[in-house]
Amino acid sequence: MEMEKIVTQPVIETDRFVLRPLRKSDMGLIEMYASDARVARMTTSIPHPVPPAMTEAFVTRAMSDDRDEDVWAMDGLKTGGAEVMGVISLQRMDRNQSEVAYWVGPPFWNTGLASDAVQALVDANPMQNDTMFAAVFQDNPASARVLTHCGFEYLGDAESFCVARDAAVPTWTYSRKL
Repeated sequence: MEMEKIVTQPVIETDRFVLRPLRKSDMGLIEMYASDARVARMTTSIPHPVPPAMTEAFVTRAMSDDRDEDVWAMDGLKTGGAEVMGVISLQRMDRNQSEVAYWVGPPFWNTGLASDAVQALVDANPMQNDTMFAAVFQDNPASARVLTHCGFEYLGDAESFCVARDAAVPTWTYSRKL
């Protein structure tokens, strides 16, 4: 039996869920939620439809030693929830900064899960960053509210390419001093 590799990134506990490194057994739930067009269209990187082997490649990358991004599953098992309710990540940037990105599975929308996950990551500051950044599509005001609720401040407008939409989409950029 192949042993699963232990990823060197912290587990972050909240009352409601645990943010923990991804594992191979998460692939089914990640693929199920990421395959939902409503989720894919609000991310820059998830295509719709999700191609074969993409989820496996994502999880494998998240578990590799030379990754430039730490990815956590929002795991609700401790309170009777799903093993994966969403995903949140920190991408390393220069000058002791990182970019936070997240998505939540549709069954958990409007439950405060994204706000709680972002706040837990801000509070833990696992990369010991000075600043966290985030960008959201302008047609996703709920995600913008998550950031402002967690103390992020609006920086300006930009645009990012969205694979699922095959288009550049206007964004709002936010930052949070830590």
